[in-house]
Amino acid sequence: MSDVVVIGGGQAGLAAGYFLRRAGLDFIILDDQERSGGAWQHGWQSLRMFSPAQYSPLPGWPMPAQTGELFPTASHVVDYLERYEKRYNLPVRRSVNVTDVRPDHQRLVVETDAGSLNAAAVISATGTWQSPYVPYYPGQDTFSGKQLHTVDYDSPDMLAGERVVVVGGGNSAAQILAEVSAVADTVWVTRHPPRFMPDDVDGSVLFDVATAREAARRSGRDHGGVEELGDIVMVPPVREARDRGVLNRSPMFDRLTSTGVSWRDGREHACDAIIWCTGFRPHLGHLSGLRLPRDHGRPATKGTQSIGHPGLHLLGYGDWTGFASATIIGATRTAKLAVAEISARMDRA
Repeated sequence: MSDVVVIGGGQAGLAAGYFLRRAGLDFIILDDQERSGGAWQHGWQSLRMFSPAQYSPLPGWPMPAQTGELFPTASHVVDYLERYEKRYNLPVRRSVNVTDVRPDHQRLVVETDAGSLNAAAVISATGTWQSPYVPYYPGQDTFSGKQLHTVDYDSPDMLAGERVVVVGGGNSAAQILAEVSAVADTVWVTRHPPRFMPDDVDGSVLFDVATAREAARRSGRDHGGVEELGDIVMVPPVREARDRGVLNRSPMFDRLTSTGVSWRDGREHACDAIIWCTGFRPHLGHLSGLRLPRDHGRPATKGTQSIGHPGLHLLGYGDWTGFASATIIGATRTAKLAVAEISARMDRA
């Protein structure tokens, strides 16, 4: 029996662990991965952060700078998370798969493939990487080439010499297009015209702008926030791709054929592979048994706290579970608030 069970040992789960330790609560972190690092250990080889290291601290210990790199690589982030976990001796049990969470009077039972746990509170911090989203288009099952999602992409070498369609108007699509276009024939398709941020905007600027927007929101003022700047950060590889003239988008195709994609006006494009850079959904299958009330298709929350089960908190899934909570520094802020609410609730009980 534990005071709190945290499901997920990535950046959000570790931030929660830090504050749970400071609050003096008995807790355990369950992670289905074999090693530390969360989703960062599964990204493509060239994946980098948008921000300098000093803009992405977990609580207590800032991320060290990476020698020779302004924007840390994914491997550097993985190393930081692993060292962070050890630094604070966080009780993480690995390769444990949570299958269900169910109510038990005023507590919650967490079912796993390693047994059951009973807790006064549960923090779900499983992120989105394990739930990639691919929209349906007619003919999808007839395409004879490769269909990859962002999660399947590793390096441009896997597509060298091929004809590739990259789908999506966000940062992942732009970064993957930038490097694949150097070794393959590429076409970029998006639902809407891509919005590029100014060249001098990086994650540090985005953080400052997002912080200002949140402050304005709390005081009842309007602030356009990050959305006014654009959708795609012009990191060096994307700027280089722009200079090569490959950031030219086509409108979204209407269907797939056996050999490629086609548009309503009759235009067709033959290709060997399609990369769907079309985002993710919250990885929440373990909560399905709770039958949580929904809001716009997602579990309804007040901050991080579930509306349907006050002992459940959802952390790190995006703005709907706390301001910028899908980022490292945002996870820190929302974890602190979530643990404070859990502590207050347990004190009242």
